[in-house]
Amino acid sequence: MTAFTLETSSGHSGRQDGIAEECIRKIAGGDREALATLYQETGTAVYAFALSMLKNVHEAEDVQQDVFLKIWQSAAGYQAQGKPMAWIFTITRNFALMRLRDQGREVTMSPEDWQMMFADRTQMSEEDRIVLQSVLEILSQEERSIVMLHTSAQLKHREIAQIMDLPLATVLSKYNRALKKLKKALTGMDAGSEATTRRRQNR
Repeated sequence: MTAFTLETSSGHSGRQDGIAEECIRKIAGGDREALATLYQETGTAVYAFALSMLKNVHEAEDVQQDVFLKIWQSAAGYQAQGKPMAWIFTITRNFALMRLRDQGREVTMSPEDWQMMFADRTQMSEEDRIVLQSVLEILSQEERSIVMLHTSAQLKHREIAQIMDLPLATVLSKYNRALKKLKKALTGMDAGSEATTRRRQNR
């Protein structure tokens, strides 16, 4: 069993914010190429966050499209504060919540859909992705969203609290609870893997 980490890269987060800020500024001036660049840089993370809330592939894809249409329409009114990703994920959350209220249904995601959530995490092995798929399924929707925003979107807990309209203490508590669940699940998987290995060796 391969070990994986839920730690984030502040360097990558800062780079993504910088690119997004510049893209939004250009989009406000009607630059369609900037919208395409923003989609390329952030589209997977937007989709992953929507999917973590909806667990519905088609709904998440629709939300992804809605988000970038909204960005195109609203870029001129964006107030640059150095946190464009928080703005983008707030839009994503609002669209996802509307669909949850309207649809009130979920579908089971295939392994391919789960892999899409981590497509931009190139440092993860195939085995890591399978493990993460399994353990994330044990989290609640809120826990899953917090974990995804912190890992895939690489936002700080304070930013997540603002996006999800939760107290910072609540976000920290839910994140830590989620990590404990994940650790417990991984420990159980590792124990099962070791037991299987021993049985094979004793044959």
